[in-house]
Amino acid sequence: MASKALIFAVGYFFYLFSYAAVLANGGGGIQTLAEEANSTATAMEMPTFNGAVSDCTFSNSGPIKFDGNPKVKPNLVLNLKHRSAGKQINPSDSVAQSTAKDLSRIHTLQSRILNKKVNNKPTADHRNPAAAAPENSTSGEFSGQLMATLESGVSLGSGEYFMDVFIGTPPKHFSLILDTGSDLNWIQCLPCHDCFEQSGPHYNPEKSNSYKNITCSDPRCHLVSPPSPPALPCKTIDQTCPYYYWYGDSSNTTGDFALETFTVNLTNPSNGKPEFKKVENVMFGCGHWNRGLFHGASGLLGLGRGPLSFSSQLQSLYGHSFSYCLVDRNSNSSVTSKLIFGEDEKLLKHPFLNFTTLIVGKEESAPVDTFYYVQIKSILVGGEVMNIPEETWVLSSEGSGGTIVDSGTTLSYFADPAYKIIKEGFLRKVKGYPIVEDFPILDPCYNVSGVVGDLELPSFGIVFGDGAVWNFPVDNYFIKLEPDDVVCLAMLGTPRSGLSIIGNYQQQNFHIMYDTKRSRLGFAPTKCADM
Repeated sequence: MASKALIFAVGYFFYLFSYAAVLANGGGGIQTLAEEANSTATAMEMPTFNGAVSDCTFSNSGPIKFDGNPKVKPNLVLNLKHRSAGKQINPSDSVAQSTAKDLSRIHTLQSRILNKKVNNKPTADHRNPAAAAPENSTSGEFSGQLMATLESGVSLGSGEYFMDVFIGTPPKHFSLILDTGSDLNWIQCLPCHDCFEQSGPHYNPEKSNSYKNITCSDPRCHLVSPPSPPALPCKTIDQTCPYYYWYGDSSNTTGDFALETFTVNLTNPSNGKPEFKKVENVMFGCGHWNRGLFHGASGLLGLGRGPLSFSSQLQSLYGHSFSYCLVDRNSNSSVTSKLIFGEDEKLLKHPFLNFTTLIVGKEESAPVDTFYYVQIKSILVGGEVMNIPEETWVLSSEGSGGTIVDSGTTLSYFADPAYKIIKEGFLRKVKGYPIVEDFPILDPCYNVSGVVGDLELPSFGIVFGDGAVWNFPVDNYFIKLEPDDVVCLAMLGTPRSGLSIIGNYQQQNFHIMYDTKRSRLGFAPTKCADM
């Protein structure tokens, strides 16, 4: 069982989150949060570091050979493996810590939406990812497939996934958090004036031959927000472009906007052998002031819909889609998950591949252009359509409500009254297992001691507005906590008109495809360990 202190802390945080969300709907609490973030940034004095001159080029070195039509974009496949840690966390404590992290993240996302405080400003290029693409790439032609290795942070109490990246020349290894809920790629940089603890040394731009600052005269400087203008704007055209990226709570990063070479460890799709792929002139943030809970990572790799994200910057090389397949979080640490840039032919031929539409954001609501929204119509529990009001799923013009698919949130969260109705549906339909009344955080929970074989639990599915249906295996919405012989519904609620999230726990063993060109989300049941 989780420690009482930890459970109390998570419960208290849940109370604070709910209270803050209520304030957010009224505007008062969020305004205070935004003012606090701005005052923090204003107090920073940020000199310019490493004043290299940007040549405004973006090139691809060493294309991967592939068979087939050269006009057809191949894909880039990267392996994702479970993180191995010296200290193992028992499942109950892991759930408690992941839930606390989730609640902080949800508050972060909701704050950014309601305040329209997204740091890559809506500009003429905001809806045109090609504006951020490699300048010397040829449209319609491709250089290979990219598959990366992802690590699960479950052993660290983190629900996030990590990707190994080698940055700079010569390349140095760093572990970055994958995040479909943000755009900016960034890493902690020397000199590090205010930084969180990370595993391994900080990145030193002075030791890299491929580091190049983006200047204030460069059009790409307009893709980021300066630190709390007008206090620290660009003062001269040859000054290094400063950036400030805020995550809605106390988490933020401030530093120099720059270009660097990223090298990723991939698997060649033709022979399955590991290789290294170098991508030059990737736009990223060299962070000298960084705050937040990032669980030992060196920074973050954004996979959002905006032009700054890693996936958007690779579009001219690998196309407008990427996908991942997350293995069971309790699987052996040697088993890898996969992150794939470009279309995956095997996925497109999958007999059970289904698509639903991604909602395109309105011009005045920039955060919607970062997140991957889907339109839920109804929820099925045990084959029965739950009587949830349709307005529960509506994304308002102000940015409240709606549902996103998110790699950085562990469990799934549904806005009230949806969560209460879903929970009541399971309470009615689960038979034969005693309820565990006092189990912390998750509810309902059942005692399954002595059960041999598969558990008999109601089915769960999501019906989307366009008719697509996503049915989940039991392991994706019930979590078993050993050695307690307890299973709990792996879902929680957010306040009315709050954000609903399909988290990565519910995405396990599905190959999930984000196709921004066709504005659709694909999902197919897959044994991810066998990919």
